[in-house]
Amino acid sequence: MCFVYLGIQPAIARFAVVVCLCLLGQTAAWAQGAAGAEPSASGLLIGLKPGVNEVLADQLDSGPESRDRLRAQARWSRAARAGEAQVARIAREAGVSFHRAAAVGNAQVLGLDRPLKGEGLKNAMRRLQLHPDVAWVEPDVLVPRLQTTQMVPNDAFFASQWHLQTPDADRVAGMNLPAAWARITGAPIVVAVVDSGVRLDHPDLAGKLLPGRDMVSELDIANDSDGRDSDPSDPGDWVSAGDLHKPVFAGCNASHSSWHGTFIAGQIAAATDNGSGMAGLSWGAQLLPVRVSGKCGARLSDLLDGVRWAAGLPVDGQPLNPHPARIINLSFGGDAQCSPAYQETIDAATAAGALVVVAAGNGGGALKRPADCQRVLAVASVQRDGSKASYSSFGTNVALSAPGGSWSSRANDTLITSLTNSGLSGPVDHTTGLKQGTSFAAPQAAGVASLMLSVNPALTPAQLIERMKVAARPHGQVGLPVCGPAGAPVCQCTTDTCGAGLLDAERAVQLASGPAAIIDALASVLPGSLITLDGSRSAAVPSAVIVSHRWTQLAGPPVVISADDQALATVQLPTGEAEYRFRLSVADSDGQIGESEFRVLASRQDALAGSAIGGGGGGANSVLWGAAFWAWVLGVGIAQRRQRRITDNAS
Repeated sequence: MCFVYLGIQPAIARFAVVVCLCLLGQTAAWAQGAAGAEPSASGLLIGLKPGVNEVLADQLDSGPESRDRLRAQARWSRAARAGEAQVARIAREAGVSFHRAAAVGNAQVLGLDRPLKGEGLKNAMRRLQLHPDVAWVEPDVLVPRLQTTQMVPNDAFFASQWHLQTPDADRVAGMNLPAAWARITGAPIVVAVVDSGVRLDHPDLAGKLLPGRDMVSELDIANDSDGRDSDPSDPGDWVSAGDLHKPVFAGCNASHSSWHGTFIAGQIAAATDNGSGMAGLSWGAQLLPVRVSGKCGARLSDLLDGVRWAAGLPVDGQPLNPHPARIINLSFGGDAQCSPAYQETIDAATAAGALVVVAAGNGGGALKRPADCQRVLAVASVQRDGSKASYSSFGTNVALSAPGGSWSSRANDTLITSLTNSGLSGPVDHTTGLKQGTSFAAPQAAGVASLMLSVNPALTPAQLIERMKVAARPHGQVGLPVCGPAGAPVCQCTTDTCGAGLLDAERAVQLASGPAAIIDALASVLPGSLITLDGSRSAAVPSAVIVSHRWTQLAGPPVVISADDQALATVQLPTGEAEYRFRLSVADSDGQIGESEFRVLASRQDALAGSAIGGGGGGANSVLWGAAFWAWVLGVGIAQRRQRRITDNAS
C-alpha cells in the first residue's frame, strides 16, 4: 500500500513567491541528498500553506485531566477530517491519482495507485509543488536502520560494561555511573524506545515495560502479518535474498535480525542490582516500546507517527498514549537533510514535554536527519580513549558525545554490551551481545536524562540539554588529527565536531538540581526599540538562592547591555531589521550555574516574534531562512491570533 503524506504546516505566512523559491530549493536539496540511492517512495510528504487548514491543533490541552486530553483529541480529529477533503481536492487538481484519503499524524495521507521513484517521483513532486496550496514536498521513503556490528552473543556482567565505569586513563570515555548512582538510581520516568520493537519476554526487562504500540503500517515491512496494533514486540527484522526481489526492498541488503530495540531498551533500563546479567543506566525507568521499523527500516510516516504517539500527541486511528514519554530515544540514521515534516514532529514532541534523543549517524561525515534537526539532543559516538569513533557522523549540531563502541584488538572491552536474542531470523534464546554504533551512544544520554528527571522532574527538554552540555567533561587530547572535513575517520574531537564534551552522569545528576535560568519572552519588537531582558523568574532549588546574573550577547549587530549583572537588563536596538541572541547565566548560593538563551527578532512587520530557546545541539539555522524566514515571522503572529480565536470557540 502506498501513500502520499500531506503535511499541515501551521503558522507560516502566505507569501507565495518567497516561500516557493525557498522550498523549491529544499526539494532540490532532497534530490541531491538522495542521489544515487534511487529510493522507492511510498508517498510524498507535503506541507500546506497557511490558510488551507489552520485549525489542525498540534498540541494537547495542558490540563492534567484525561477529559482535557480527550477533548483536545476530538478537536484535532475534526480538523483532520476536514483536511482529508482538502487533500483529495489538491490531488485531483494536481493530476495525482489516488484511491483514498486519511489522516497521518499532524498531516493527511493520500493512497496512491503505485509506488514512485526516479523521474516518476520527481514529476509527481513537481506537480504537487506547483499547486498554490502546497508549501513543500518530500518523499515518504523507507528510512534504514543504522547499520551496526553484530558480535557473537556472550555473558556480560557489570565489570565488562567499561562505558559505565569511573573514567580513568584506560577508560577516558567512562560515564561515571557509580558516582551518579550514589546520588540517585532512578525513578519511574517514562522513556520511549521508538525503534524495531522489543522482545517483551526478555527476563532482564521483566517489570520494566509499559503497554506500547506497533505503528508499522506496511505488511511486508512489519513481518508480523498485521498492521498497526497494540503489540510492540519484535518478531525479527531479517531480510532474506528472496525479499530483495520485492519492490519495497529495493536498495536493501540481506541481513540477520538486529534485535535493535531490545538492545537499546537494555542499555537504558535493564534490571539492575539483581545479581545477574547486565546493568541498565536508570534502575527505575519505565520503558515504552513503540515499534516503527521492521524489515530494512521504517517508513518515514510510521516513524513520525511513532514519535507523536510516544509524546502523547494524537495519531489518527490510534488511542491516546496513557503514559506520555518524558524522553524519546530515536536511534535512526539520516537519509537526507532535516525536513519540515521531521522538524514539525520534533517541535510538537518537545512542546509536549518530551526530550528527543537522537543518534548522530554512522556515515562518518556530516549530520543528516534527525541529527541535524533543531531541538534534539544529538549524540556522537566516541571510543574508549575518547576519540571520535570511525563511523560516527559529526558536526555543529551535536550536543555531546558518549561511548558507542568500536572494534579493536581488545574486542569485548571496546564494544557495547546489552540485551539481544540469538535468533538469526525469528526469536530463539534471550541473551546478551556486543555491538557498536551511534545507535548505542544515544541511549546512554537518554538513560542519564532519566536520572536527571528523577532528581528534578520539572526540567524541560531545553534545560536537560543545557545542563547535560554544561556537565560534559572536556574532550581529551589523544594525539590524533583534529576532526574535520579532511580529518581521519578516527580523530580528535572538538566542540565544533563532537559537541560540548564527554557525557558525565555524576556531573549531570548534580546539575539537575542546580539553578534554572528563565527568561520572559517578548511579544513584539520593532527596530530601534529599547527592550528589557527579564530573568527575574530564574529559580534555584529550595535549599539555595540565586546570587548572580550575567547577560551576554551571542549574535546580531553589537549592542550595549545595560545592567548586564542584574536580573533586569536593557538593550537599545539599532534601527535595522536583524536577529539578536542573548544568554543569561545565573549562579546560586551552592555555586551551581544555569544558562538559557534568548532570541529577539526585530522587524517592521505588524507581527513580531521573540522566544526563549534552549541550548540544543547547535545553531539557530532554520529550514525556512533568508526571505522566507521573515514571512514565517509574520505568519506566527497571524496564526497565533487565529488559533486563540479557534481555541476560545472550541473550549
